Amino acid sequence: MRLILINIIFLTTIGYSQSLLDTLLVKDFRPRSIYNIPRTDIKKAKFPVIDMHSHAYPETEADVDLWAKNMDELGIEKTVILSTLTGAKFDSVYTLYSKYEDRFEIWCGFDFTGSDKEGWQKNAVAELERCHKVGATGVGELGDKGWGLFYSYPVPSNGIHIDDPRMDPLLEKCAELDMPINIHVAEPIWMYEKMDNTNDGLPNAFTWRLDNKPDILNHGDMITTLENAIKRHPKTTFIACHFANCSHDLSILGRLLDIYPNLYADISARYAETAPIPRFVAEFYKKYQSRLLYGTDMGFDKEMYKITFRILETDDEHFYETDQFGYHWALNGFGLEDNILKKIYKKNALKILNKK
Repeated sequence: MRLILINIIFLTTIGYSQSLLDTLLVKDFRPRSIYNIPRTDIKKAKFPVIDMHSHAYPETEADVDLWAKNMDELGIEKTVILSTLTGAKFDSVYTLYSKYEDRFEIWCGFDFTGSDKEGWQKNAVAELERCHKVGATGVGELGDKGWGLFYSYPVPSNGIHIDDPRMDPLLEKCAELDMPINIHVAEPIWMYEKMDNTNDGLPNAFTWRLDNKPDILNHGDMITTLENAIKRHPKTTFIACHFANCSHDLSILGRLLDIYPNLYADISARYAETAPIPRFVAEFYKKYQSRLLYGTDMGFDKEMYKITFRILETDDEHFYETDQFGYHWALNGFGLEDNILKKIYKKNALKILNKK
């Protein structure tokens, strides 16, 4: 009788486990690390920080005050707000953040109004100059995922890519005004792959998928548009945000950095994509330590900042931040050397922001 009961319990347990495997969704998978290894609690960045990639998340003065307070606690000296805006909306955001003019820099967008007609660039250049006079110190975030520059207000670019000759007057004016350009091209490679059980980036990939949009430029073509613009405008400073979305193959970005001195890359919102391969990525940081910029692009919550510091500064292994990043991968710290951290956190940004 005892043996029969044991068998029943065993079979019931097996049945429950199999049922769980059959019904558990990838989006609900929340593993916890079982390893008894060092876990570093970062309270503040090791060195002063300039965040080169954020957005106008707060819409009230009280929330801007809270953001500034969080920055003080975490050692962030300045944040660049990539507004994408022009006109009255840009002015409104600039006014909201002007209370902390030493803590925030506001970048504008391009005005693509009338870009389906000849001669639209004249007004676009005039608006760029106007925003610069108001206080814009750069342009961004421009965004192109294959169908043209669409991160812009009040209208998208009507299918124009960054290397389109029609963009030349704007890119040349940015060089004249010493306004760097932050540009988002493509998306991580997982967004182009089949949304099935072979896709390593699910479920994040499904959220931002491009595999079902056949009439857009592919990943390689998007990198080509970026390179064409950088090559044709050597006096204009370009920042390819998110590692130019080349986390899967950083040698693609490395080749561009080797060739074009007017190109930088920010590391924003690609911590989860790079932290699973810490040794390779740490070597990339070492090689291109003078061309990479700290950025977040993930709000202004204190815990978010601390996660980025942990990944950059520590040797912690096999930890999860699924809720923050949306991936199921285990993450690892890069353990960057102090001299590299100082450049990533601030020194490289100062070169672009023309501060001594």
